[in-house]
Amino acid sequence: MEVFRVKSIEQSIQDTEEPEHRLRKDLSALDLTVFGIGVIIGTGIFVLTGRVARDLAGPAVALSFVAAGIVCALAALCYAEFASTVPVAGSAYTFSFATLGEFPAWIIGWDLTLELMLAAAVVAVGWSGYLTSLLSSMGITLPAAIAGEGATFNLPAALIVLLLTAILVSGVKLSSRFNLVIVTIKLAVVLLVIVAGLFFIEAVNYSPFIPPSQATPAVEGLAAPLIQVLFGISPVAFGVLGIFSAAAIVFFAYIGFDVVATAAEETRNPRRDLPIGIIASLVICTILYVAVSLVVVGMQPYSQLSEAAPLADAFKAVGQTWAATLISIGALAGLTTVVMILMMGQSRVMFAMSRDHLLPAGLAKVHPRFGTPYRITIMVGVIVAILAGLVPLSTIAELVNIGTLFAFVVVSIAVVILRRTRPDLPRSFRTPLVPLVPILSVLACLYLMLNLPVETWVRFVVWMIIGVVVYVTYGYRHSRVSRRPLDSR
Repeated sequence: MEVFRVKSIEQSIQDTEEPEHRLRKDLSALDLTVFGIGVIIGTGIFVLTGRVARDLAGPAVALSFVAAGIVCALAALCYAEFASTVPVAGSAYTFSFATLGEFPAWIIGWDLTLELMLAAAVVAVGWSGYLTSLLSSMGITLPAAIAGEGATFNLPAALIVLLLTAILVSGVKLSSRFNLVIVTIKLAVVLLVIVAGLFFIEAVNYSPFIPPSQATPAVEGLAAPLIQVLFGISPVAFGVLGIFSAAAIVFFAYIGFDVVATAAEETRNPRRDLPIGIIASLVICTILYVAVSLVVVGMQPYSQLSEAAPLADAFKAVGQTWAATLISIGALAGLTTVVMILMMGQSRVMFAMSRDHLLPAGLAKVHPRFGTPYRITIMVGVIVAILAGLVPLSTIAELVNIGTLFAFVVVSIAVVILRRTRPDLPRSFRTPLVPLVPILSVLACLYLMLNLPVETWVRFVVWMIIGVVVYVTYGYRHSRVSRRPLDSR
């Protein structure tokens, strides 16, 4: 069963010291926390809040954020142990290789490709939406053919991706400094929304806090949550079921803390700094998300919330155009860092896969001056730019979520396996209450996955089948692990 051969932790770490594959170690715990905040606070709060409140949960969308945050917290504890124990680029791909074997690792790497590249494209489309809103408030109208959900080719989304690709190629330290400036602006805007919005809240907008369940076009046909179809429940939005259906969608808002783990190889003291970066960024963002969602649904009836730019448009609705303009600027800044860090995470996952020759080995070449995997970074940037230009946000947000949740399930299982197979490994951070916490993480992630639409599951299965074909025809034949002795534990 060669496809299930495990790559030892020692071999994974040894690979990071090869001169042609050595990444520059420039990141601290603060850098990682800022990276986490930079990528987590983005489309979920600036874009998706309006859609899920209007279509699925109503004012109770705040509870959806809490539910999604709890699921992420369980997975984050598992990620923190792995990232500090195996400080190697690749995140869940590398963790799976060390515990489950080559083929499961490939599947997770393929899954992360789906998650990170599509997520970057989704956020770039959201960035374009806020740019369009900002320019409109200044009296500048972009042609519908090149901007917005219905654009023939979303030019602003593609251009921002290409610009950020150039920054990523130039070095991780430059990227972290750029990210720090932008995150500062973004946090200031989020706090502005919370504080300024309090003066325009109307209690009537919270009633009913949990709207009664009802059938709506948003949950008809293949858009129905899978769990409701499986148990023969007539698909409904709102109510308690609507809260969890919305949680499965706003889960996208938390995608990012796992990206922190992909920077393990570029961290000065990964055993200490990675757990801090992962957990701190998640806690900070959850608090801000709940506060912002409560303010926004209090400012405007949930049925009237905008899908493209809900925060900015909520302030426009109460006559505060100055705040709307500032929010649009902050959202543009915030979404910029999200796109950048998602692409950075994607390039590191593919870098690890290429280093193992599951993808063409030439892609793993590191730039001699900048110390970045520049070939993969450029390739990822071009693909994301094309996707952002052509694919509307609503089509792919759910697909990103199912890919992420699947990766969380595998990492949670892998923590338990590694505890049993390698109890000797030094662990600077240990997931508490093993195996209880990993089991709860698996169950919570699976429950959210079941709340995603049927059509999302169909697309996910098709993507995985394609991944198996690519592995059989290329990855298995070129795999580096089959050409050298490895630890089979």
